[in-house]
Amino acid sequence: MTEFTRSRKNLSAMPATPATIKHVEALRTKLREHDYRYYVLAQPAIADEEYDRLMRELTELEVKYPELASTDSPTQRVGGQPTKEFATVSHAVPMLSLSNTYSEEELQDFDRRVRSLLGKEPFRYVCELKFDGAAVSLVYREGVIVRGATRGDGVQGDDITQNLKTIRSIPLRVFGKKKGLTDFEVRGEVYMEREDFRRMNEERELAGEKTFINPRNSAAGTLKLQDSKVVATRPLRFMAYYLRAERFKLQSHFDNLKLLRGLGFPVSTQARLCRSIGEVTAYWKAWEERREELPYDIDGVVVKVDLLRQQERLGSIAKSPRWAIAFKFAARKATTTLKGITLQVGRVGTITPVAELEPVFVGGSTVSRATLHNEDYIRDLDIRTGDTVVVEKGGDVIPKVSAVLAERREAGSKRFVMPKTCPVCSSKIFRPPEEANYYCENSECPAQVKGRIEHFAHRGAMDIEGLGEAIVDQLVGLGLVQNYTDLYKLAGKKKQLLELDRWGEKSVENLLNAIEESKKKPFARVLFAMGIRHVGAGVARLVVSRFTSIDQLMEAPKEELEQVQGIGPRIAESIERFFSESHNRKIVQKLREAKVQLEEKQKKGGNNASLAGKTFVLTGTLAGFSREEARQKIEAMGGKVTSSVSKKTDYVVVGEEAGSKLEKARELGVQTLDEKAFVRLVQ
Repeated sequence: MTEFTRSRKNLSAMPATPATIKHVEALRTKLREHDYRYYVLAQPAIADEEYDRLMRELTELEVKYPELASTDSPTQRVGGQPTKEFATVSHAVPMLSLSNTYSEEELQDFDRRVRSLLGKEPFRYVCELKFDGAAVSLVYREGVIVRGATRGDGVQGDDITQNLKTIRSIPLRVFGKKKGLTDFEVRGEVYMEREDFRRMNEERELAGEKTFINPRNSAAGTLKLQDSKVVATRPLRFMAYYLRAERFKLQSHFDNLKLLRGLGFPVSTQARLCRSIGEVTAYWKAWEERREELPYDIDGVVVKVDLLRQQERLGSIAKSPRWAIAFKFAARKATTTLKGITLQVGRVGTITPVAELEPVFVGGSTVSRATLHNEDYIRDLDIRTGDTVVVEKGGDVIPKVSAVLAERREAGSKRFVMPKTCPVCSSKIFRPPEEANYYCENSECPAQVKGRIEHFAHRGAMDIEGLGEAIVDQLVGLGLVQNYTDLYKLAGKKKQLLELDRWGEKSVENLLNAIEESKKKPFARVLFAMGIRHVGAGVARLVVSRFTSIDQLMEAPKEELEQVQGIGPRIAESIERFFSESHNRKIVQKLREAKVQLEEKQKKGGNNASLAGKTFVLTGTLAGFSREEARQKIEAMGGKVTSSVSKKTDYVVVGEEAGSKLEKARELGVQTLDEKAFVRLVQ
């Protein structure tokens, strides 16, 4: 019996004395300091044995006096009970993705745009290394971590708090203090150092376990494990690069990095202030040459305008900020032999040629398949089976064949000819005018069925929780569903579902409830979920703003579709073609029979019924709506949502923990609405 087990069996019935409480806090403080010195500063002050002794003593005291247990104690890093699924959380401010560039010319264009938008106002850039890992968000209240989440789609992510708490370079309670800065959000990258990754793979190989491909994929995959105890065994690290606080005045990104370091977060020491785009380019060139000196992988440099007020003034477009850009390094390359060319069928029938390669190590992983993009790409490079080819990773991520060493070609090789039929279902494939890709016309093609169902159930579409890839494979494989409309018939097959392997009463009930709940999703989400080529979530909203029912849309000629701002000939033709096919019209009818929303509900009533021409800004957290739901309500009534407050803003909707946008609204005299007033407006 261990000392720890004995202490559990002899729990004291007496409460902890003041001296014991003081000693426990002293132990926690010591351990936090040593974690900080070891994992952040890389300057350990005591031997591992002494650290383990302190941790053992604290653990035993917390077991003996359960009332002293604390979520921010260093003992909480070992992981807890496995979770069945991750809850979805909304980011208070979207985690935007950065625009990428690989050329100095495009970087110069970025600089010109910034200068044009800021006028004669002086500014400077902050340059940081772009860590090759997984982006996460950490939320702190009173200096204690309360939530950690993945980036997800930028608007919503998965709650992986327990997994992130196992990473020792993430403070459970901030180490330093800044007066007034108690509630804040920190964003950063979770990654693995190359040596840690190599050692972990060696241990797994010795144990007969599957090894991982590269540090980045390993880090991202580990964060999604449902057993935090396993996560605790992986050598994950964290690097902070962003600080946000609603109730504390922040002024500069570079100063924020200093604040983060003072709070005990690991922050890259390579960040630099640059006063010209020439200095930025020099920084990029230096690190492109020195990248292998680092113990971790980087794939470029991130360039940001320093002052936060200037960032807000520059704003964002689509999913990327105008005030930042990722200046990526050139792709890594290797040569190998092309063994053959196969065709891959995507979820909406896109036919993509794929290179089957002699395995080669490039950009941190072994590559055996690479994209060939389309028929024109193969023809332009004259790629043939048996050729020696150059393989590279665009942005060190996606492998592609970029060149052919024709001088090594053997005699008798034959040019590639695109097949006439789908490799999966043998149906005829077609290539639309002015497009590079071929498509399979059969939407019942087995290769498409699963992908279309997964897309239909996706969070941004019908949001059917629990209907992941493995479940879809099972349902399709057993013939319970043949297309996504069959999901709405599963309620009548409950008995068959209960007979399936690993399915219980609760899991079946949860899935059926999620499917039933999806019927309430608005028409724009349904249209996106249907999987029409070129119709993403944004395009679907544009279409629905003009054609408010599926019947109107099905009868609309492409000329009328093109009149919608943002809808071009290619999108219009794709929509017209989709609804001209009898199979797809039958799909619509089945959705109608399932009582799915195929019409945009129009608000009617008093003076606030129409928001046409009104511009809104959302700030803070609303209790009754996510940001996405509030935006949808505004747009459904003709309004528009923007990210920054200006004189042209009509309303600022104010939730809890509203910050600088509320101050800006007051300065400009823009009308503000609390949540109750907002609800009255959109009812």
